[in-house]
Order: sequence, then structure tokens, then C-alpha cells
Amino acid sequence: MLNLNDLQFFTQAVDSGGFASAARRLGFPKSTISKRVAALEATLGVQLIHRTSRNFTLTDVGRDVYDHARAAMIEAEAAEAVVHRRLAEPSGIVRITTSVPTAQFRLAPRLPLLARQYPKLRVQLHVTDRFVDLVQDGFDIAVRSHFGPLPDSDLVHRRMGKEKITLVAAPSYIAERGEPATPEALSDHEGLFNNMTIKAWRLSDAEGRTVEVTPQPRLYADESVPLLMAAEAGLGVVCLPEMISAQARRQGRLVRVLPGWTAGSVITSILTPQKRGQLPAVRAVIDFLLQKETVDTYAAGWMHG
Repeated sequence: MLNLNDLQFFTQAVDSGGFASAARRLGFPKSTISKRVAALEATLGVQLIHRTSRNFTLTDVGRDVYDHARAAMIEAEAAEAVVHRRLAEPSGIVRITTSVPTAQFRLAPRLPLLARQYPKLRVQLHVTDRFVDLVQDGFDIAVRSHFGPLPDSDLVHRRMGKEKITLVAAPSYIAERGEPATPEALSDHEGLFNNMTIKAWRLSDAEGRTVEVTPQPRLYADESVPLLMAAEAGLGVVCLPEMISAQARRQGRLVRVLPGWTAGSVITSILTPQKRGQLPAVRAVIDFLLQKETVDTYAAGWMHG
């Protein structure tokens, strides 16, 4: 097997134009360089260099070996650089833009953990439900939730998570109104809606069956927190992404309704401009956000105290 150190001595000798110059560059005795190159020739069974007192030239096979050896050294240097970049502590400002519910239920619990892990980072979070052009507006990262594929763009996409949209209600509501046994039974129940123009829910089950149901509208709100709190107060049944209702369900403030049925799913993606995503600080934030999320990450009581 080849000794990679011998390849290094060989390439340095060629690049320096001789053993003496390579010895000065590397800080080794000239005899060491000469012996290691001779050992490489012995291992390969070929002569790589024509040596005379005045000339130092490569043989034909020596030129081929040099080309491959130089490429190997470049790859080795690149591998070392990757490690150094990983070990370097990320620092600087990283600007993130996201929507209101994503900020409240995905990022708010995680950003303090990020700040503790990387104390030299400075995160600027911009929360808005309007469209933001990352490049034009100078953002490093966008965290966006979407129901279908994102439009084609030059941005780099990474999926952060995918969750089902489920039906939930307060135990007090179920105790008062009863639990619907079928999707059709929801027509006799109060519904909490996020859009005044949509008064029906399209539900599906694991077998691919779909049904459209029309609960009785009780409240409309285009923000998730008012809908969540209205459901906890026992005003009716609501459709929410699992992330939003997770803590309330864990603490017993909400329960699943029709657990075999869902109202679709929502995907959360991280988008970043290609060049910005290569910066160590930006890459560190992306890697952190892509870590597997657990229930423990969303500390119990972070919203309700």
C-alpha cells in the first residue's frame, strides 16, 4: 500500500524543482526527502525521477504519477479545510424571515437553544406573512410553510419537517357536545375556521377515502393562536397542524377528534441563496434547524407558563 506521506514528499520535490528546495520548504533534511521518494519508487516498482548532479526531471510514468499524487494532495487539503471550518465557532449576524405561526411554534422554542450553542451568533428574526425576496431584501434564510411544491427558483431548498393537519377540540367541548363518530357527524358541531370564505373541511383517511364536511361556523380567525385558544376554551372543533396543537394535546387541554382522518399536511422548508448558504454562520444555523426535533425541544409550558 502506498504511503501518502511519500506522495507528499514526491509532489513537494517536483513542485520545488529538487530535493534541496523541497527540504527547505518542508523543514526536513535533504536526505529524508530523497529516501522517501526512493521508497515510493520501490513500492511502485518504477523510476519516477531522472537524477543527476545538475538535472531533476520526471520520467514519463513519473509525470502521470505526479498528476494523480497532486490531485490526492489537493483532496487531502480540502478534507482538512472542511474539518477546520466545522470546528471554527460560527459568528456574525444571520438574518431569518418567516411567517407568524412558524415563528411562534417552530422557531421561538429553538432560537434560545441556538443562541446558547453559538454565543457569537447574532440572529435577526423578521416575522411577516407577506412575501419576502431573500436576495433583494438581504435575508440569509427563509423558513416557509407550504401545502404544495414551492415554485422553481435559484434558492436552495431543505425540508425542515412535514406534519399532518388534524382535528382537535377541548375535553369540555366533547363532554358537552359528544364526540363525532364519523366525519359527516361534524355537521352538528361548532367549527373554528381560519378563513371566512372557506366553510368546509376536506378530510381523508389512510385508505384514501375523502369527504367534505361543513361544521357550523362559530368563530373565524386568520391567526393560529386565537384559534388554538378558542378551541381550548371549548368553543368548537378546529383543524390545526400537529405542531401547533402538540403542547395542548400533551397537557390535556385538547384531544384529537376523528383520529383516523386528517385535513391534509403542511411542509416547512428552509430556503437560502446559494452563496449565502455557504457562509459558516448561515450553514451552522441551517444545520441546527434541521436537527431532528423532539418533544423535549418544545419545553412544556413555554407559551402558557
